[in-house]
Amino acid sequence: MNIQWRCQHFNELSQHELYAILRLRSEVFVVEQNCVFLDMDDKDQKCWHVCGWQNEKLVAYTRLVPPGTAYELASIGRVTTSASVRRTGLGKELMEISIEKIFSIFGKQPIKIGAQLYLKNFYESLGFRQSSDVYLEDGIEHIEMIFPILEN
Repeated sequence: MNIQWRCQHFNELSQHELYAILRLRSEVFVVEQNCVFLDMDDKDQKCWHVCGWQNEKLVAYTRLVPPGTAYELASIGRVTTSASVRRTGLGKELMEISIEKIFSIFGKQPIKIGAQLYLKNFYESLGFRQSSDVYLEDGIEHIEMIFPILEN
């Protein structure tokens, strides 16, 4: 699969890139998951955005959230892939790239995420560990997870 990866701060995004990001997030989180929520939460402007483009179409996305914005730790959020590329390994590649980018932007430190419960095994396969009880967010079961930094 030929994917072009870009990581840009919000201020570097073009109008077309921002539109593609918001469209993909709406397709997945609002339409597919049938979840009415305010996606634009005033955090995007502080974040870096990891985008995977295939033939000029956005097919994979995360936002990298600075420490002190969503959690006291740096965070990866709005993790999504287009339905057209699911079950191809692209989600794993997206997360591996996002973890690398977090480390290069904010330094090597633990990463905290709020994960949908059904994706627990996926995130554990990447090294994340559950750090909270199950909670409901927008009607969907979630857990908090931490990607620890292990000392050698």
